[in-house]
Amino acid sequence: MDGTKIASVAGRRVWDSRGRPTVEAEVTLSGGAKGRAMAPAGASVGAGEALDLRDGGERYGGADVMRAVGHINGEIARAIEGMEATDQGQVDECLVLLDGTPSKSRLGANACIAVSVACAKAAAVGTGQPLYQYVGGSDANTLPLPHIQIFGGATHGAPGLNIQDYMVVCPGARSFSEAIDWTAEIYRAGGTLMAHAGNACGVTDGGGWWPRFNSNEHGLEVLVRAIELAGLSPGKGVGISIDVAASEFGHGGTYTLAPEGRRTDTEGMVKLLLRWVRRFPIMSIEDPLADDDHPGFAALTRRVGDRVQIIADDLVTSDVGRMQEAALRGASNAVLLKPNQRGTLSEVLRTWNAARQAGFRGVIATRSGETEDVSIIDLAVGWGIGQIKMGGFSRGERTSKINQGLRIESALGNRARFANSSMLRGPVR
Repeated sequence: MDGTKIASVAGRRVWDSRGRPTVEAEVTLSGGAKGRAMAPAGASVGAGEALDLRDGGERYGGADVMRAVGHINGEIARAIEGMEATDQGQVDECLVLLDGTPSKSRLGANACIAVSVACAKAAAVGTGQPLYQYVGGSDANTLPLPHIQIFGGATHGAPGLNIQDYMVVCPGARSFSEAIDWTAEIYRAGGTLMAHAGNACGVTDGGGWWPRFNSNEHGLEVLVRAIELAGLSPGKGVGISIDVAASEFGHGGTYTLAPEGRRTDTEGMVKLLLRWVRRFPIMSIEDPLADDDHPGFAALTRRVGDRVQIIADDLVTSDVGRMQEAALRGASNAVLLKPNQRGTLSEVLRTWNAARQAGFRGVIATRSGETEDVSIIDLAVGWGIGQIKMGGFSRGERTSKINQGLRIESALGNRARFANSSMLRGPVR
């Protein structure tokens, strides 16, 4: 195709939302089109994730990325310059083979994902299409249901809490923009409640409120009150989505509940979650058990999977083999997809295709160390994933994704569709 061969590749060090170095790649095509992409980074990292390449040493606490940037400017550029940018599979396969390790540990998953996404963005510009249409075709028109953090705990915020994300979903909304409107009111109401109670500590890495709750369950109680204060009905069009992030406090079938000051086993953890599901309008639970607890995942899915979405993140880490194993074991009914967990778009797309074949739902997700790169919501629309975990409702790296979704919805006009209640396992109560 004229004008869409990769003419040059450049890497540079930029900064993420936690003030840590990260990688940006810029791909320029023979016709002059350019695409830039930045690699995010997680604070809660699954054991099976591809690995960022960090420099080590004393500079920036060992987190500098100049080695990864050097790989982009050196051997990655030499390997893919001259390739056809519209052949994403070929470009990504080249990156995989060039790295040569299962975890991208030689070149760095941060270098690889930045180049992979930048290539797709350049190809979209070069072919005169928005990214969502380039990756999904002319029929890509469905905006995803957003999961947005209202309160954050664990590695994202309040260190005394186990639950990492207290989020809301709005499957009763009629459009992406209406879901954002409702969530904005809930976020504001949550801040008001915390201010009155004197338990607000600030804003989390994910962009939600950083609370001071006396128990994990207390956070759920306050979230219900925030929904009500916003003039909405919990369980009737608005529900709760939580990321338990159980791998952070559970191992070998033992879970340490920090605020409650007690330990429990797999059975106790499942019973606790079942009690929460009965008491609160919980529609989605991510990582309810640790990544070494397939039996716990399967037990919970058997009990409530017909009405609650059970999402596997650390259990799968966007890996197609792990996805297939989870499906065989009945361990969850949905998968979280994070492009930087694998390092190339093609690998994540294969996992999503395997999830769909298994009858799983999908949620594409941002990371706690984010950037202003907005490509993730274009991927959600283009790949038809149907749900997106966006972080909180403040900080520019979060609102940039929200605003890009609003732009896409506006551009689609009457063709725009919204993946609302059809994307959750349970009915809107």
